Amino acid sequence: MSTFIPEIEKSTPADIRVHQNSKLIEALAYLNDNSIFYQALFEKNQIDIVKIKSVEDLSLIPTTSKDDLQKHNDDFICVGKEKIVDYITTSGTLGDPVTFAMTNADLDRLAYNEQISFGCAGLDSNDTVQLTVTNDRRFMAGKAYFLGLRKLGAASIRVGPGIPELQFDSIERFEPSTLVLVPSFILKMVEYAEAHNIDYKRSSVRKAVCIGESLRNADFSLNALGQKIKDKWDIHLYSTYASTEMGTAFTECEEGIGGHHHPEMIIVEFLDEEGKPVPEGQAGEVTITSLGVEAMPLLRFKTGDICHHHLEKCKCGRTTMRLGPVIGRKQQMIKYKGTALYPPALYDILNGIDSVQNYVVEVSTNDFGTDEILIKIGIDDPSQASIKSLKDHFRAKLRVAPEIEFHTSAEIASIQFPEMNRKPILFFDKR
Repeated sequence: MSTFIPEIEKSTPADIRVHQNSKLIEALAYLNDNSIFYQALFEKNQIDIVKIKSVEDLSLIPTTSKDDLQKHNDDFICVGKEKIVDYITTSGTLGDPVTFAMTNADLDRLAYNEQISFGCAGLDSNDTVQLTVTNDRRFMAGKAYFLGLRKLGAASIRVGPGIPELQFDSIERFEPSTLVLVPSFILKMVEYAEAHNIDYKRSSVRKAVCIGESLRNADFSLNALGQKIKDKWDIHLYSTYASTEMGTAFTECEEGIGGHHHPEMIIVEFLDEEGKPVPEGQAGEVTITSLGVEAMPLLRFKTGDICHHHLEKCKCGRTTMRLGPVIGRKQQMIKYKGTALYPPALYDILNGIDSVQNYVVEVSTNDFGTDEILIKIGIDDPSQASIKSLKDHFRAKLRVAPEIEFHTSAEIASIQFPEMNRKPILFFDKR
């Protein structure tokens, strides 16, 4: 069966822009009629939405932040309680979790999003997909994947996170073609398989749709984590980028050169520090306007994620913009000994060192008001030589070396997974 690609995603850039302009006008009218937050924003800034006729005109409207969502959460809801069928919360990575309400139409939209996103990764109704993610705890992603696979006609195996033994039991029983998981968990599965003489390389699994962690460098080559996985298990890796606030995913196709934009579902801007659009080739903050969302649509919402975007047509046939790997979160930028860096640069170095079992990064402010980095590493039999070797790695890659502490892998795991958390926390900002 050939992969389904919506016609709009094969259209000319000009036709895509016309489509988005039309959908933007509808979205603005809907917000003006139904959103307490945006009604107040329009009034305060004397914005006449009738004058906003194109994506370029969006610059006339102030951006929305995570802080706005946290302070005015209920004012973003555009429907009565009788229409809400599901409540979801964000993971709270950069602050208190935010509640998102969803209607039946929103769940249908979510299913369509994942149908076409899994289609990007070459999946169809012949596939069986093992979902190695939580489907509870108010988590959007697990529900979205299940709904999307159902709409695609593919079979789902809802195993949930962790427990390598159960993962391999399901692989043996149901022969999935694809895993959906956090990529670092693939290495945990490999470690378990090797310890228990499981011939995982001869299993049915051929693909992994990876969430939550980057697999690629800015030039789309595999980063240390991605390469380590490929060296151990030569399956096809597909990167994705999504968030609860967007309600939309950017998933790689077979070409592996960025997550494809779905222009029928979301408008994306890339903004610099002054809030101005950046050109292709320059990193900018991903800023989104959702299309077709009923309960909680967002207008010019700044995600905090810094990315590159790419405009040339892809060999897969899609003409849509592609999103590069997340360089880092704007709020998490570190200025250390004259060098500006983001946590993923640290993760990539640590993921490339075999002796490092797990880790967390802590950033604080010293007595001089500058950033300090402490990396707590889970490692067997640490030595002074280990510290020197690790610091040499950092100096070679980043020109600076952070402070390092050694702990048992169990101690680090307990820090990564605080009670009630849905995914590992690798970065702790104490500034």
